[in-house]
Amino acid sequence: MPEPREHISIRRLRTPRAAAIAGILFALLMITSFVLLQISIPAGSIDASDWLAEQAGTVTLALTLLPFAGIAYLWFMGVMRDRLGHLEDQFFSTLFFGSGLLYLAMTFASAAIAGGMLTVYAFDPELLIDSGIYVFSRAIIYKFNDVYAMRMAGMHMIVLGTIWTRTQIMPRWLALVTFTLALVQLVGANFMSSITLVFPAWVFLISAYILYLNFRFQQGDVKVDGLTLDE
Repeated sequence: MPEPREHISIRRLRTPRAAAIAGILFALLMITSFVLLQISIPAGSIDASDWLAEQAGTVTLALTLLPFAGIAYLWFMGVMRDRLGHLEDQFFSTLFFGSGLLYLAMTFASAAIAGGMLTVYAFDPELLIDSGIYVFSRAIIYKFNDVYAMRMAGMHMIVLGTIWTRTQIMPRWLALVTFTLALVQLVGANFMSSITLVFPAWVFLISAYILYLNFRFQQGDVKVDGLTLDE
């Protein structure tokens, strides 16, 4: 009769410390994509023929980067949830996930519409220009990306800032910076074309700060500015 196997202990699945790099990767990919789009597409232009032929390759590259940025941001959201641990609240978690996912969904939707314009232009340039598809698509992309997505990003930041203030898992100065940038997102979406860069820059700041703490404090449970690191 075979001897009973030894009990195999179940180890808790832990978030890799390097997962915070995902936020930095998201920021770099998103900023690169937005900058490529801004330098390629004339602001307010209703004529597609003056840039599509020359900048189609650059725009395609920018749109190709966006899905990978979205994947990296999902990792970043996981890192933020891991920082909360047992302090996570259902109400604030719902707002956090909802606003973050809506931001990604509308960013992806605007990218898909832009990609569709490129496909139509490659198939029949005159159809895109003469049918009014270009003007309509540009308006939809603007509403999706520069209005609704930016305000969801601002909401996302406010929720995280509120969570940090109540739980003190992040320093107070970082929460204040978050509230300030969130206000810029909510108010400035209709006035500044570069407003899309604020959110990924904020994610870069948060991720860099977490990485700094992770690499600086390697042993034991260390609490700095209200943030506890579990080894």
